[in-house]
Amino acid sequence: MRQTIKNIFFLGVKELRGLGRDYMLIALIIYSFTLGIYVTGASSSDTINKATIAIVDEDHSQMSQRVFDAFFPPMFLPAEAITLEEIDPGMDEGKYTFVLVIPAEFEKDLLAGRTPEIQLNVDATRMSQAFSGAGYIQQIINREIAKFDNDGKMPQAVVNSVVRNRYNANLTQSWFKALMQLVNNITMLAIILTGAALIRERENGTLEHLLVMPVTPFEIMFSKIWSMLLVVLVATMVSLLVVVMGLLDVPVNGSLALFACGVALHLFAVTALGIFLACVAQNMPQLGMLMILVLLPMQMLSGSSTPQESMPQWVQDVMLAAPTTHFVDFSQSILFRGAGMDVVWKPFVMLFGIGAVLFIFSLGRFRRSVAQ
Repeated sequence: MRQTIKNIFFLGVKELRGLGRDYMLIALIIYSFTLGIYVTGASSSDTINKATIAIVDEDHSQMSQRVFDAFFPPMFLPAEAITLEEIDPGMDEGKYTFVLVIPAEFEKDLLAGRTPEIQLNVDATRMSQAFSGAGYIQQIINREIAKFDNDGKMPQAVVNSVVRNRYNANLTQSWFKALMQLVNNITMLAIILTGAALIRERENGTLEHLLVMPVTPFEIMFSKIWSMLLVVLVATMVSLLVVVMGLLDVPVNGSLALFACGVALHLFAVTALGIFLACVAQNMPQLGMLMILVLLPMQMLSGSSTPQESMPQWVQDVMLAAPTTHFVDFSQSILFRGAGMDVVWKPFVMLFGIGAVLFIFSLGRFRRSVAQ
């Protein structure tokens, strides 16, 4: 037993030294856990930011002027006054994303208790702003009407909803995007590093050297797993502290120690998967193609971008066998909602079970691979 532990330790140290000489993989690790996460978190592609809007004011009243003045940076650029004839040419040229048409007698109808209609033209080719921008414009108009209604003569909504956002009161999308990018990069790097470690041994001819030494396939495989697990785990925690919590100023509500334990469990599962893919592939290009077939569905259906509840039931059932599903589940619970072990014990147990199955399955495939 003592000799097995020594063999696993020194073989793992050999893997770390080999990784230290692979400058491309080192560059990939640094980029994935620094610039890759910062760019994703700092981008605002899904948020209204300096959207162009024009207004056709046919009422020229105090109310219509209040609506005109309600659009200002950073969400919108100052509104531009145009005529009806300028709508189509302006939108065809991509000059305006939104064009609001305020009808004549708009204020008069409101004061009389009627519900006049306002036309909103949207350039739907700009999907990142068009989808949420229409909702923001409606909220802004309703807010200005409510401020203008001093006597309460205007039509009131039947139900007034009061929304309270928990954990992210301002709905800052960079918080969610940065953390989920970190979660996705953990899975990707773990598979790449373990798969590359095995393929590097095969391409350099050192795998055969290991097989004639007094070491077992279990010791060879486990050494690659613990060494790559350690690299990704350290990079994850440094990225979380420096890039996510430091540069992007994303608040983390839960225990970092508990999250690190969960990351280690997840890495145990996906590094075993990386060994299996490396046994199937003969070289790095084949490993890259296998990763596209395996990694992309695992990440897209894990719940990191779309809640699993919105997916078909059979997809939810199938994805219970994927480690990324449970990883995303407890990551969101710990980092966003500050959950403890009493909440996340179930995905921890599921990850351990999936990791054990993947390890046994990959070990069997690795033994058959080295025996050929």
